[in-house]
Amino acid sequence: MAVSNQPPDSKFAYVVVVARRARQLMAGGRPLVDNPKNHKYTRVAEEELRKGLLEFEQPETNADENQDGKRKK
Repeated sequence: MAVSNQPPDSKFAYVVVVARRARQLMAGGRPLVDNPKNHKYTRVAEEELRKGLLEFEQPETNADENQDGKRKK
């Protein structure tokens, strides 16, 4: 798995990363930005991700799979 600071390419992965970070903020985590533009947890998480403050792992893509995630026969 590769660790990245840049927003994921996939919209699904973007939502998953933001949702996980928003849950951390809801549980009492401190924002990584000094003055967030918005105080909603999901917006703060999005801002942190866009600024490259969050690290997350992306699974390696398998050459035997096509874009649908199905394996070649």
